[in-house]
Amino acid sequence: MENVQAVQVKKKNWMDYTLKSLAFWVIFAITAGILFGMYDPKMAIQAKPGIDWFIQALKWLVGPIIFLTIISGIVGLESLKEVGSIGLKAFIYFEVVSTLALAIGVLFGNIFGPGRGMNIPVESLDAKSVAKFTTNTQDVGSVWNILKGAVPSDPISPFLNGSTLQVLFMALVLAISISAFGGKYKAQILRPLEIAQNFFFKILTILMWLSPVASFSAMAFLIGKFGVASLINMASLLGVMLISVLAFIFGVLGLIMAFYKINIFKFMRFIYKEVLIVFATSSSESALAPLMRRLEAAGVSRGTTGLVIPTGYSFNLDCTNIYLSLSIIFLSQAFNIPLTLGEQLSIILILMITSKGAVGVTGSGFIVLAGTLSSMGGVLPVATVSVLLGVDKFMSEMRAVGNLCGNAVACVVVGAWDKQIDMEKFKYSLDNPETVADAIPG
Repeated sequence: MENVQAVQVKKKNWMDYTLKSLAFWVIFAITAGILFGMYDPKMAIQAKPGIDWFIQALKWLVGPIIFLTIISGIVGLESLKEVGSIGLKAFIYFEVVSTLALAIGVLFGNIFGPGRGMNIPVESLDAKSVAKFTTNTQDVGSVWNILKGAVPSDPISPFLNGSTLQVLFMALVLAISISAFGGKYKAQILRPLEIAQNFFFKILTILMWLSPVASFSAMAFLIGKFGVASLINMASLLGVMLISVLAFIFGVLGLIMAFYKINIFKFMRFIYKEVLIVFATSSSESALAPLMRRLEAAGVSRGTTGLVIPTGYSFNLDCTNIYLSLSIIFLSQAFNIPLTLGEQLSIILILMITSKGAVGVTGSGFIVLAGTLSSMGGVLPVATVSVLLGVDKFMSEMRAVGNLCGNAVACVVVGAWDKQIDMEKFKYSLDNPETVADAIPG
């Protein structure tokens, strides 16, 4: 009798936990959104405002959270030398790993050949369908353009528009100024900043409970707008993209983490809530702030999370790099325009520069891809990207999830490299993820 009661209590506790779990409701909403999109596509398309409003609200919150986190993190460091040390190591890591991501896209594109046999004639292209993506390609990858875009015209717009790079620039300037000239007043300055930061995190916690609504809207619109047929028609490209992303996460990132004796599978379990939210919303912003807080709670220093995560979302978009290089190989195969080994190596070199043009640009995937094709001297017509329009939204989910994982790993690696992480606490958190407080309930 006692055993029966124990089983019933355990079952009831499991049900209570499940129903109170945000992850459960996000999965439920994703499934419902897909089914609704298939059942009534026209009505499903009307659900788009649900995801638009959610992302806009997140953009308003992410700016202040990043701003306050960076300032409090840098001011809290012992010296500005630590800021330079973290920044330099992050830059080296970003360049090396981003280049490996580009190479994986080229390699897997050649191995699996997702575009072989499609035999699409160039004459059939609709250049008008990609006109809006190709009008802004002249500045893609321009170092001067990126630096110029990082300086805001006023201090308010970056927060309203969710311009991460501009918020990062303002926070760095202010934080370095306080560190250099704050003197004995640093502690007094830090206190109100931490109070404000906790306030915004509480608002974020409340907002995240609306993420199932956003997940439903996003998936309903996606299936209603583009249909399951678009997935089937380009299944080979989507499949290779998925394989490439998984190989990068569990292969490249897994080996890097193994160097520091960290299990990549445990780490992925640790950040699964953030991964799930990003997958559902196709937006990196939805998990940026919660990810920073989760890693900080697990033992990574605030200065490291504050510097590496926001900077990574501007310059370490690993799976966007995979998408770019893989797409070029796919297009060359689909249109029967073979690329020599030298041309493929030049793609990697060009993308090392042009991929940085994805910083804060709406529709960046197509703009950067078009800009890269332009830089290749007409080897592939820019209009060839039009064949990707139908599946780009689906690929954006893989890019967003992969970029999240890449930046989470970058933060841990840079933290370990610069000795800015309590490794004992971090490994305990990986083994016991339920003990880590975070900004996402459930």
